[in-house]
Amino acid sequence: MNKQAQKGFTLIELMIVVAIIGILAAIAIPAYQDYTIRAKASEVLLAMSSCRTSVTEVFQSGNTLPGANDAAWGCTLGTDAATKYVQDLSVSAAGVITAKAAATGLGGTADGKVVSMAPSSDGATFTAATSGENVAGWRCGATADGTDMPVKYLPSSCRGNYP
Repeated sequence: MNKQAQKGFTLIELMIVVAIIGILAAIAIPAYQDYTIRAKASEVLLAMSSCRTSVTEVFQSGNTLPGANDAAWGCTLGTDAATKYVQDLSVSAAGVITAKAAATGLGGTADGKVVSMAPSSDGATFTAATSGENVAGWRCGATADGTDMPVKYLPSSCRGNYP
């Protein structure tokens, strides 16, 4: 009698491979969903960055700071700044920039949440900037400034700490 070598995989081997793929998918899919929401939330920060430059120039000019949502801040505000993922953009009288995410589209618990950036005149700790001072940095994502976006959806540079 001639013995034939086994060809192919046994049922147990195939079941083990399917189980491993299932476990990997169960871990990867939620991580991927958070990643895509974080990528969409980065558009909210991108909308704020154009205002950040203008607000910095206003502080350094030494003039009296404009009022809240005043056109003198030099950036597009309100619903005029709206995009697919940004609903509204505003600047307070102290120069704190806030952007509200669109009510739908980002996903997860990020829809309709607010992200803020506050100017600082101190390079080591957060000291609010005043007119005539250089803006040394920006505090981004701090709840003290009004941010309510979940931290896991914010970029690492915008998680409430002084960058």
